[in-house]
Amino acid sequence: MSVIRSVVRGVAHYLPDRVVENAEFETWVETSDAWIRSRSGIERRHFAAEGQTTSDLATRAAQAALADAGMDASQIDAIVVATSTPDFTFPSVATMVQGALGMERGFAFDIQAVCAGFVYALTNANGLILSGQAERVLVIGAETFSRIMNWEDRTTSVLFGDGAGALVLEKAEGEGTSDDRGILATDLNSDGRFREILYVSGGPSATQSTGHLIMEGKEVFRHAVEKLATCTVDVVAKAGLTTDDIDCVIPHQANLRIIKRTADKLGIDESKVVITVQDHGNTSAASIPLAMSVGKQRGQVREGDLVVTEAIGGGLAWGAVVLRW
Repeated sequence: MSVIRSVVRGVAHYLPDRVVENAEFETWVETSDAWIRSRSGIERRHFAAEGQTTSDLATRAAQAALADAGMDASQIDAIVVATSTPDFTFPSVATMVQGALGMERGFAFDIQAVCAGFVYALTNANGLILSGQAERVLVIGAETFSRIMNWEDRTTSVLFGDGAGALVLEKAEGEGTSDDRGILATDLNSDGRFREILYVSGGPSATQSTGHLIMEGKEVFRHAVEKLATCTVDVVAKAGLTTDDIDCVIPHQANLRIIKRTADKLGIDESKVVITVQDHGNTSAASIPLAMSVGKQRGQVREGDLVVTEAIGGGLAWGAVVLRW
């Protein structure tokens, strides 16, 4: 039976020029390179330049993804951007990217699910294609988390970085089996009872200010491993598969210990896991498409591979997508 699938046609990323090594934090907060590495696995991250915005990063990643797909913006029907650090309260980053690309048709909107944002965006983009709303969707994760850090808090300020990743999804026909290329299943979840373990202390309605990121690291770690492992099992089951069928896992790059503990819990060998957190830090909604792009460049992600991507973020919100590359 013929079915519609959303197939990845191109993927790329963009990182700001400024690289911040762990040692740089030693000059303004009580920390050390060894302390940061032991608790997070992070060695360096990128920070946006003064005046460089989330939409700037998103546009650069989008242009590169379009080039990778061999397409131009006139062929795109929709843009979905996952971000928690937009340039402005409105308009959306997505419409700003749309304008920067010179795209005069279609539609664009943002999704906010923090670090799970790209999984949510990918799921919604897939829905647009399956419902006939669009045939080609540009899906972007982009963040400038350096703008919301409390630089006196050594437990959070050292963890995050800026960047963007993008991919092009295109409508294609499949046979309705797990051998089809494209998105095979998705699984989204949230639980607002845990809002206070990871949040930002500001916003236009509550404080009329940007605020700073606040996190209870131990609680987030505990929830992350449990929920990511569970949703990974659930999403492959929806596709009629098991974790033994997975060729490649592209997790949200929050913390190396979370990534490894989750893989262990799932019984997945680390050689199948794309890891970029050491070079980029936690780039929130940008981390998965960024890791996808790097994984493809490294040869870790190949056409025909069964790929699972999973993430958890503030909300709490979490989810996973299984696709055949």
